[in-house]
Amino acid sequence: MSIRVGEISYTNIIPAFFCMNRQALEAEGCRFYPKVPSALNQGMAEGNIDVAGISSFAFGENYRELELMPDLSVSSYGKVGSIYLFSSRKIEALEGARIALTTSSATSIHLLKIILNEFYGLREVTYQSMEPDPVKMKINNDAFLLIGDDAIRASWNTEETWHRYDLGELWYQHTGLPMTYAVFAVKKTAGDEHPQTVKKIYKEFLYSKTLSLHTYFPPMIREVQQKYGGTVSFWEQYFRGLHYDFREKEKTGLLYYFELLHKHNYLEHPVRNINMWVAGNEVQHLS
Repeated sequence: MSIRVGEISYTNIIPAFFCMNRQALEAEGCRFYPKVPSALNQGMAEGNIDVAGISSFAFGENYRELELMPDLSVSSYGKVGSIYLFSSRKIEALEGARIALTTSSATSIHLLKIILNEFYGLREVTYQSMEPDPVKMKINNDAFLLIGDDAIRASWNTEETWHRYDLGELWYQHTGLPMTYAVFAVKKTAGDEHPQTVKKIYKEFLYSKTLSLHTYFPPMIREVQQKYGGTVSFWEQYFRGLHYDFREKEKTGLLYYFELLHKHNYLEHPVRNINMWVAGNEVQHLS
């Protein structure tokens, strides 16, 4: 049996994969599957993906079957730079509004709903899910949510008459906590059955993260800029604004996000602890 490794097909997770020795892992029986977050979330839930960077919301939905790999995440302390609410009104005036939501990520969709409900007291908002196309999302809607590369491109092109709100910045302003958008998770069954292979995958994630953000940062930036456009300085600032660790502060912020998800009935069960995978397949419980 091969280990199926899911790879979010967005730029924000590139450091965990850019310097990875894929050939060595493929020789161990690993196979890589690049997909948008929603597809990876579904694949992990259905048992078609064994190890992946998945959305935080998906981890919360399936936390009993998953273990979180330590010191790996996509988080921000303030602006994230790739999750935007574009609005024709100021955010405080969105009561009764119609908002189009991207179909690409559950974490950002529910983060927006929490922000509007919990922090701004907006109760009468109508949401509809759409493909991430800013032109179509504007039609008959007062605001629209985009994430990842779609959000970045829209931020370059959306007219200035529309307000632009960074959800990471809004979360931090109201909580003082970092927001974790994606975590690196392994299915418990995969960890039990293939501990050495999972350990090698984990080490490659860590090595790649460290090398990409330091030694190989310039070539990584150049490759991203050539593929997606924009300027080198934009991408340098973007990646420097993200955090790829998962430590006590990130854990506290993620557990608070889960608490609010349950409070607003977006999660059926409360998540009060996080099962952490560690080498040797021992499990630490973070609560």
